[in-house]
Amino acid sequence: MTNSTISRPGPGTCTLVGAGPGDPELLTLKAAKAIASATVLFVDDLVSDAVVAHASPQARIVYVGKRGGCKSTPQAFIEKLMIAAVREGENVVRLKGGDPFIFGRGGEEVEHLREAGIAVSVVNGITSGLAGLTSLGAPLTHRDRAHGVLFMTGHAKPGDKGPDWRQIAATAHAAKLTLVIYMGVSSVEQITAELLTGLPGSTPVAVIQHASLPRQRHALTTLATLPECIARSGLASPSVMVIGDVVQGVAAWQAQGASALQTAAA
Repeated sequence: MTNSTISRPGPGTCTLVGAGPGDPELLTLKAAKAIASATVLFVDDLVSDAVVAHASPQARIVYVGKRGGCKSTPQAFIEKLMIAAVREGENVVRLKGGDPFIFGRGGEEVEHLREAGIAVSVVNGITSGLAGLTSLGAPLTHRDRAHGVLFMTGHAKPGDKGPDWRQIAATAHAAKLTLVIYMGVSSVEQITAELLTGLPGSTPVAVIQHASLPRQRHALTTLATLPECIARSGLASPSVMVIGDVVQGVAAWQAQGASALQTAAA
């Protein structure tokens, strides 16, 4: 879906758009329209080419890679580029993987743009933590297995010690919550050790890499064997880890039992 022509009527605009987990068919209609009407797009590293293909042929595409553990465009520089483009009358779309407001630093960008006197619109996208487990046929919540969900980051800000995983484990166990951990593969041994202080080692876990894309892979295991599973399967970033009894809804888990360990293409 593209427009053959795009225009710059008056003052520029700025929209933060969630590109979803990668499959272009998971874009919302509102997201596709915003992408098609942009005159310049600032695109994160994890946004798929099939999503960017919705842009107009006349649009300027600026790749501002943001990926944990890799060299990235400084956040402050991205914001300066966006502000300058809006002031030049461009229709700016900041295209982010997943949802801008779920570990996408969208909140920071909105604050800085508003401080510069620029109004910002936000279009939500499907986050990979939801799309990943859904692709395996299991829910994040379940009346019998999970009364809620905690979306957590496993990648702390420099100088920040990060989440208190022991407290999170105790809360998740007492309240029957599903844990969805983003950017946690590199810290999986520490995270697992601390979660085991409050969650049973038999707690089911699904690890999904490249959720919704043709190259998606996943592994099923238990909390006690999670680090070993990731090492053996070769799963790496970008992956999400879903921890909780809802993983029992995955057909392969039901077929193979709670000790299942499987890596397979979706």
